[in-house]
Amino acid sequence: MAAGRAAAVAACASPAVPRRSLLLSTAAAGEPPYRPPADSSSPSKFSRFDRSAVRLLGWTAALQPEPVRLSRGASAAPKLRASPPDAAQAATAAAAFGSKEAFAWAKSDNRRLLHVVYRVGDIDRTIKFYTECLGMKLLRKRDIPEEKYTNAFLGYGAEDNHFVVELTYNYGVDKYDIGAGFGHFGIAVDDVAKTVELIRAKGGKVTREPGPVKGGKTVIAFVEDPDGYKFEILERPGTPEPLCQVMLRVGDLDRAISFYEKACGMELLRKRDNPEYKYTVAMMGYGPEDKNAVLELTYNYGVTEYDKGNAYAQIAIGTDDVYKTAEVVKLFGGQVVREPGPLPGINTKITSILDPDGWKSVFVDNIDFAKELE
Repeated sequence: MAAGRAAAVAACASPAVPRRSLLLSTAAAGEPPYRPPADSSSPSKFSRFDRSAVRLLGWTAALQPEPVRLSRGASAAPKLRASPPDAAQAATAAAAFGSKEAFAWAKSDNRRLLHVVYRVGDIDRTIKFYTECLGMKLLRKRDIPEEKYTNAFLGYGAEDNHFVVELTYNYGVDKYDIGAGFGHFGIAVDDVAKTVELIRAKGGKVTREPGPVKGGKTVIAFVEDPDGYKFEILERPGTPEPLCQVMLRVGDLDRAISFYEKACGMELLRKRDNPEYKYTVAMMGYGPEDKNAVLELTYNYGVTEYDKGNAYAQIAIGTDDVYKTAEVVKLFGGQVVREPGPLPGINTKITSILDPDGWKSVFVDNIDFAKELE
């Protein structure tokens, strides 16, 4: 890690003053705070608001078993209506595309990875670890008592031009199942060995000592946060995007690559097969890997399905048009689990999708997101 960041690791970063409450949250991004059902043998039940949404908008096929909760400033549940302008925009977007036009538009859309969302059992403990051991800064934190959850955003730079993490703490839930599908987050540093020693000195758990990656030359190490999420520390001097990757495991790599290229407009930045260790990786993203955060897809030979647990939630991606985005996803066989439109109360337009392996992404209107950060 650069000298400046090493100093930040040594001295705990000071929390920033939380910004105004109308900001994109885990719930607002289409992923509800996890709330275990009273009877673990039966699926979660939809809330009154969810049932109303289904009746009003006919989203029965799109909704998942877990309830969709939307962040709002008032304690009263907002009424969700599909306004004529939204319906008209969606219809126009649907009529505008053939597959060639859709693919071209997705490639030209102004997209970047905004943040990655996941759940933790003790948010203050996690913030302390990320600021003291990993050198991140607390960018903002907000509590939503009426929905019984707290969000915290942390990273290595401002949200308007850096990829960050969004932590979610749900009241009373102190443990989650990470599952076998989620892999790790990646942090790029100048010197892996020095960074690992700093983390160890601060009480961090090192699960792999510094050394070359299996089948390659890049020096890496692995550390684990208090909830069991793994972080790969990569040696990449001078990177402008230290929080550089999210690794997810998939059951069919070619299928996943095709989906993220066509439906999400990403580029295949590189692909590497390692027959000795029986795995293949593909790096997907919206720009060069050394300057942008990327999605690392990993296929382990012969493994076609993974348990996803209930800890990891989703990645948020910026777009200039959520309506066109949803139609492109549908055109290329993706599942839209939240139809495009504004969120009640804050009016940020989003749409939520699932990839062929069931991993969720949320597309967020760029202009609306910028307004939330003001």
